[in-house]
Amino acid sequence: MEMLFRRDLVAWLAADPDFATGLNSVGEEAPVAASPPHLAIAASASSDWGAKGAPGREIRLALQLTAREDDAGAVATLVDAIERRVATMPAAQGGYRVVVTQFLRSRAERRAGNVRMVLSEYRFLILAT
Repeated sequence: MEMLFRRDLVAWLAADPDFATGLNSVGEEAPVAASPPHLAIAASASSDWGAKGAPGREIRLALQLTAREDDAGAVATLVDAIERRVATMPAAQGGYRVVVTQFLRSRAERRAGNVRMVLSEYRFLILAT
């Protein structure tokens, strides 16, 4: 279920029309050739979780935004848009249902060359359908 969820989350994020102008790439891993800003799944892990008669998974997933920007406010606006998009992913998916979407924490840093990185971690509970 984890791999299906990763695929569906990336597709949901990439389908946002606002991201078409704000992000150069949305993917399961950091792009080799895309220039910032780009968004990728940095890591994920899953564990057993379910309900009586319904197998499921708890998936912990980290999204990494990489941007090259002088203005921290512009990056914050993009992070807010990403958080809203993650929170509105439809519950019903092919083969599973998202029961809980929970933001856990984020970490931001500024690196050389005006590169800003924001790592946002989430917890999802999904049940097989």
